[in-house]
Amino acid sequence: MDLNGRVFGELAGIAAQQLGIYPAAGPELRAAAREALGVLDLRADDVRVERTWTDGDLVGEELSWSVGFGSRTRAFLLRPREASGPLPGVVALHCHAGMKWVGKEKIADGPEGPSPEVRRLREDIYGGRAFANELARRGFAVLAHDVLAWGSRRFPLDVEPSGGNTSEESGGSVSEADRYDRAAAQHEHVVAKHCAVLGTSFAGVVAGEDLAAAAYLRSRPDVGPVGCAGLSGGGLRAALLGAFDEGIRAVVVAAMVSSYRDMLGGHVAKHTWMLYPPGLPRLGDWPDLVAARAPQPLMVQYAMRDELFPEPGMRRAHAIISERYGDGAYEAVFADVPHSFDVPMQERAFDWLAGHLR
Repeated sequence: MDLNGRVFGELAGIAAQQLGIYPAAGPELRAAAREALGVLDLRADDVRVERTWTDGDLVGEELSWSVGFGSRTRAFLLRPREASGPLPGVVALHCHAGMKWVGKEKIADGPEGPSPEVRRLREDIYGGRAFANELARRGFAVLAHDVLAWGSRRFPLDVEPSGGNTSEESGGSVSEADRYDRAAAQHEHVVAKHCAVLGTSFAGVVAGEDLAAAAYLRSRPDVGPVGCAGLSGGGLRAALLGAFDEGIRAVVVAAMVSSYRDMLGGHVAKHTWMLYPPGLPRLGDWPDLVAARAPQPLMVQYAMRDELFPEPGMRRAHAIISERYGDGAYEAVFADVPHSFDVPMQERAFDWLAGHLR
């Protein structure tokens, strides 16, 4: 173990002794964690339909709404073109992926189609496709929206590259999107600090925006029972939405579940500030919060070659969640893949959602 790992390992022992971190947690964690994260009570107000389109067998709406601060949220609502009557709904939650220039477009196609940067990302972690559109084709009403710091909710940053106008990675000129994402990577700690001094957290603000989006989707007369799904940072958001919104009927978390304690010494620094809301370890471990919705349906997909999470942490998380659910509606998927939500994982999730939402 390197010096860094040894120092934090020793610190972990003191914290465990003095603070009692990672206690066993039950249903009380839902309310306690919501308070610790400072989850905001937000609403999707003044909802507008900005435009509509058809794409083969799908119809789409671009919506906008206000959550009370910052620029208006933009969202895509996708559904089958020939559908009639209320459809099961899914809130599709975009990932982090170090790409903040866009949000919803990482997982959902609008009328313009994906940018080169989005195509590149999808090839890496989504099996090359927009999973929200594919899910809509299965008979769902799918809502994909931006949240604070992404896409329509991004910050005005200086996106000039730190050196030169070319990049070996891109093989040529650096796009505006790539320049922005480089700058935004250095800005997330600023967001986290502002949230902290306001008594909330980055996770608490984003969860508030996701709760508002889910409430809007449920309010539509053409939508029935609602679930949610996401990969990585989107999986984190799905877990929080499932924990804090009892109206969410089914939750899919892909490649975003490990115990905190097994991430020490090599995996903590790889993740967004959203995964580390202050105070949560004194209430329970991350998988405790993922499982806090028990006995309501939960699917967790573990990417067993995930470079962002250690296998022991994923195995421990599965044990914690299994114990919490007992014989309940928890389904674990162990996929022999790197960090991703590939086509087979998506198809399994789609079938599972259909079983629980129809």
